[in-house]
Amino acid sequence: MNIIFLFFVLLFNYAFSESSVGIGYKLMVAVPAEYKFGYIGGGFLLETKTVPNFRVALSFEGVNGKFSCSLLVFLGDVKVWDSGHYSKFYVTGKCLLEFSLDGDLRLKGPNEIVGWKTGTSGQGVKRLQILNTGNLVLVDEFNNIKWQSFNFPTDVMLWGQQLDVATRLTSSRTNSSMFYSFEIENNKVALYVNSGELRYSYWNFQPSMNRSITYIKLSSKGLLLFDTKYKKIAQIPSQSIQPLKFLALKNETGNFGLYYYSQEKGKFEASFQALNNTCDLPNSCRPYGICTFSNTCSCIQILTNDEKSSADCSEGFSGGFCNGKKAEMLKIDNVGSVLKGVPEIVNISREACSNLCLQDCKCAAALYFRNSHVETTECYLYRLVLGLKQVDKGPGFSYMVKVPKGIGRKHERHNLKKWIFVGVGVFDGLIILTLVGGFCYWLIKRRSRRLDSGGRNS
Repeated sequence: MNIIFLFFVLLFNYAFSESSVGIGYKLMVAVPAEYKFGYIGGGFLLETKTVPNFRVALSFEGVNGKFSCSLLVFLGDVKVWDSGHYSKFYVTGKCLLEFSLDGDLRLKGPNEIVGWKTGTSGQGVKRLQILNTGNLVLVDEFNNIKWQSFNFPTDVMLWGQQLDVATRLTSSRTNSSMFYSFEIENNKVALYVNSGELRYSYWNFQPSMNRSITYIKLSSKGLLLFDTKYKKIAQIPSQSIQPLKFLALKNETGNFGLYYYSQEKGKFEASFQALNNTCDLPNSCRPYGICTFSNTCSCIQILTNDEKSSADCSEGFSGGFCNGKKAEMLKIDNVGSVLKGVPEIVNISREACSNLCLQDCKCAAALYFRNSHVETTECYLYRLVLGLKQVDKGPGFSYMVKVPKGIGRKHERHNLKKWIFVGVGVFDGLIILTLVGGFCYWLIKRRSRRLDSGGRNS
């Protein structure tokens, strides 16, 4: 039961190059006393012989003013599993990985505090092993798996891994209450943005004929969907001939893709991405921002002559509208939302749609759509102003944002004054240009007359 002591700054080093360790194994990393953002250290303890290979590491990282400690699995240089993905274990001084004699794998801090464990005491566990699939497992003397990382997915799904219906991958939640999830549902797989109790879809893939999904599996050629009879009913195919290695949900954007390893470039590349247009991502712009045709962000300018509203490209109005604050709706034409999964109200007027949002104090915005082809109207109510994008004038989208009473009218007057100012400026400019042009024309004609007169006199 030797304790391996490791201390590394901004890099990892190897403790072992084995694919398994037995009970009684311990590994410790010393955590710096002084916090530094982005400070990372640790040691590798297991690895496979595949190319690229899987490696298991005990790691510490500086986040949120503290150091967190976790057990990680890497594929090449990509982190594919993290024991602290859902709950960080913060430590001071040291972090210890302990494989107890009774078969429990634990992360411990000072004073014997346990921050994470597999809960496998008394189950006959003998070894911790990393398989060639990247599955980190605890096995007994007969190689029966008693615990496996594949049963605790984070934001990556590896080749050969199977996820049942009602399972999901989630992005990390280190610096924000908002996170993304890739979810397996009965009739579809879908991407969601989550904020508190709010949950909106922004992409989905459904099998034909509304067939039910029991589980999904990542193969070398794509993401496969299966029914209750273990029959493949649909597939999201890879767009590369190279075999897939993993599916990943991107923490920064909420997009997800299928990835293969490029031997030529020595790195992983995407063979499929769910969303290829920047404006189709839910966070392409901040809340109260609109993604334009040029893939740039434009804030909803809720301004007056002498003040700037707190909702101008920010998180929202302080205190919301459930405290008796009076509100009105500010209409913005030719703007839609990528957020889906909202109850649809059909064949009502825009005014009625607006009133429905005003009557619900938790409603933050409403989307109104007039379909001229089938002569129907649709109304959607949102509690989050996010995922807005510019749309063509033809379809007839109107996005209405709830604002404090009076701001909307002031905004319209402000815009009117702005356009009047622009119009007056253009009109004055044309007058000045005409006068200057006329004066120049007069000077040129006068000069030409003098030259003609001089020529005749000579």
